[in-house]
Amino acid sequence: MLRSSVPPPELHTPPLRDLLRRYAAGSALACVPVEQGLLNRGYRLATTHGHYFLKHHFDPETAAPAAIARQHRATQRLADLGVPVAPPLAGRDGRTVAVVGGHAYALHPWIEGRHRHGGQLTTDQCGRLGALLGVVHSSLEQVMPPQGRATAAPAPSADPAGTLALIDDLLTRVRRHRPPDSFDELARHRLLERRTLLERYEHRRPPQGGSVGWVHGDFHPFNVLYKGAAPAAIVDWDRLGVQPRAEEAVRAAVIFFLRPIGTLHLAKVRAYARAYRRTARATPSELTAAVHRVWWERLNDFWMLRWHYERGDTRADRQFPASSALVVWWTREYDAVCEAFSG
Repeated sequence: MLRSSVPPPELHTPPLRDLLRRYAAGSALACVPVEQGLLNRGYRLATTHGHYFLKHHFDPETAAPAAIARQHRATQRLADLGVPVAPPLAGRDGRTVAVVGGHAYALHPWIEGRHRHGGQLTTDQCGRLGALLGVVHSSLEQVMPPQGRATAAPAPSADPAGTLALIDDLLTRVRRHRPPDSFDELARHRLLERRTLLERYEHRRPPQGGSVGWVHGDFHPFNVLYKGAAPAAIVDWDRLGVQPRAEEAVRAAVIFFLRPIGTLHLAKVRAYARAYRRTARATPSELTAAVHRVWWERLNDFWMLRWHYERGDTRADRQFPASSALVVWWTREYDAVCEAFSG
C-alpha cells in the first residue's frame, strides 16, 4: 500500500514568534528538527519555559485542522483513561491547532524517552506491548463516536491483476535507470520473485477485512517512546481512524519483530499476540484471518519501490531489503506465523 502521495517535505522554518505568541510557552531559545518521520515534520523546541515538541502537520491527507482537532480530543480522552499519550497544549484561545501562513501546527509537551524495536525488548516486554495496543483499541471504543464505526466498511483486498501490471511498470522503470546500482539489482530480483509468488497464490486472495473499530493507524517503533522498560507515550495519531483492529495488531507486530534478515521473531510475536488478544478480547480466529489479509497485503505492496522510482524519494530505501525478504519468508512459513499469532 502506498503510504502517501505527498512529496518529501521541503526545508521549512516554523514561524516561532507567531506560534509562541499563541501559547503561554515563553520565548524560543532553540528549535532542532527531529529526524524520524516520513510524512510530517517535528521539532524539539526549547523556550524560556521549558522543552516542547512542535509538530508541523504537512501531509495533506491528514493535515486538515478539523481532523487534527479530532485526534487531539481523542488523545486527551485517552490520557484521562490512563493511556500513555502526550496530548497537545491549548493556546491562549483554547484551541490545540494553530494555523499560520496556511500551515497547521500543534505544540506538545516534550516526552523524554527513546524508541525501541522488538530486538531490544524482552519477551515479557513484548507481552506488555501487545497488552498496550489492546488497551488502546478497547479505550478508543470508549472515547470515539460509535457512528464512525457504524458507517465504515473494510477495504477490499488487493487485486492481483493490478499488482502484476504494477510489477511490469516498475520493472520498466528499473531497466531505465542507468547505470544500474545495487538497489536496482535487488529491486529487479524481488519484483520477478514477487510476480512468481502472485501467479502461484492468486487463488488465495482474501475477502474484505474483518470487523472494524477505532485504531491508532500507525503503531510502530518510532511512534512509541520508552522510558526505561515501560512505554512512556504513544505519539503520532495522524492516521487515527476506523479499520479492522486485528489487522493493526498484525501490522504492528510485523514491524516491531522484523529481523534484519527478513524473518520474524516468532517467540516474541507469540507473547505479544497473546497479551493483545487478552486485553482487546480478540479471538484466535480473528488473528488468523488478519494474518492472512496482512500477508496478502504485503504480497501486493510496493510502496517503497514506488517512492524510489516514481517519486525519486529514497528515504524508505533502507527498509526495503528486510521488508521484501519478509514476504518470501512469510509465504514459506505461513502456518508457523499463523500459529504464533493465534496459539
